[in-house]
Amino acid sequence: MTTEQAQPTEKFFTPPLIIIYVTVFIDLIGFGMVIPILPFYANTAPFNATPFEIGVLFAIYSLMQFIFSPILGRLSDRYGRRPILFISLLGSAVGYFVIGAATTLFMVFLGRVIGGITGANISTAQAYIADTTSRANRAKGMGLFGAMFGLGFILGPAIAGVLSKYGVHVPFFVAAVLALTNAIALYFILPESIKPGAARVRPNRLVELVASLKQKDFGMINLLYFLLVTAFSIMTYAFVLFTAHRFGYNAEQNGYLFAFVGFVSIIGQGVLFNRLTARFGEARLTIAGCLMMAISLFFMPAIGPAYGGLVGLLVACAVLSFGNSLASPAVTSIVSKISPEEEQGSSLGIMQSGASLARAVGPMIGGVLLNNAVNQIDDASIQRTFWTASFIMLVALGTSVYVARILRSEAQPV
Repeated sequence: MTTEQAQPTEKFFTPPLIIIYVTVFIDLIGFGMVIPILPFYANTAPFNATPFEIGVLFAIYSLMQFIFSPILGRLSDRYGRRPILFISLLGSAVGYFVIGAATTLFMVFLGRVIGGITGANISTAQAYIADTTSRANRAKGMGLFGAMFGLGFILGPAIAGVLSKYGVHVPFFVAAVLALTNAIALYFILPESIKPGAARVRPNRLVELVASLKQKDFGMINLLYFLLVTAFSIMTYAFVLFTAHRFGYNAEQNGYLFAFVGFVSIIGQGVLFNRLTARFGEARLTIAGCLMMAISLFFMPAIGPAYGGLVGLLVACAVLSFGNSLASPAVTSIVSKISPEEEQGSSLGIMQSGASLARAVGPMIGGVLLNNAVNQIDDASIQRTFWTASFIMLVALGTSVYVARILRSEAQPV
């Protein structure tokens, strides 16, 4: 029997995989609960954080992830995925609790730092899936991982919106309880996926990123993904402050808006992406997605109660989310196709390293732009913030066109 004939009979939904998917789903609900609430929380008494400080709050989490995820990754190679997942979930619980119980802005920052340092659970969960699936089923496994990721981001903001009625700090405590419950369940029922002591050599993350830029095709794709994530991170940080200033929306209403963005992303990535890829190819979808994101980011600051209203805001959000749901997985798929089989894990890891750095850079840029001379947000600062994100996406659009030409010249089937 050939390998191709054996593939359909291979069991996919094993108990360990089911457990890890539930773990990711619950973890992302907790993470998704924080995104629309954090700007409101930090902006109120006793913290009274400025737009710049809120940008740093967003950035510091991703910066800590960028620095410490490779360390935890090496530890997971040596000592196993299970203990690192357990520790990272405990760290998330502690981080959420510190933020919820904070009485000073320093404590809010401390909670974000703790969460970022121990926030390697997503990459470690991906490694667990890679450990327990064959190459034939790996794409299916990662696709389902993405679906759990997206569903968590739909339910998380919506739950946060409901919970915020009882206090803006309540979602942080609930997220802490979810992470702690998840850690306990994982400790008792998740089996280990690798043998202890089977360490792999992992080069420095920043060195890998710089080295990747020397490769014409892979370097340009990495640059494209970095720009895409940077622009989207600027929007993620600025959106809540924008809707609060322009529409007077509170934490509950923003939670529902983020849930809507997540829903559109699920439709785009989970339902339409494969069909569109089969018809148009990843390179064209990347170009289309970048264009949609650039347009939506450009027009979003013009939307308000007197121009477009809620309908206009939802349309802009839908276009942005759908564009991202086309471009992001398309770029990932391109990297997977151009990388040799033995280097796929390394290539995708380098790309995600760039994305982690972009999630730190984006809010920092947004924090500087959204903060006016008196440490407040106004119409001019909103405009320059979203237009900067739009310009970044225009650069990404040009890069995506260049990447498509490179791939055509090398006869890559994308």
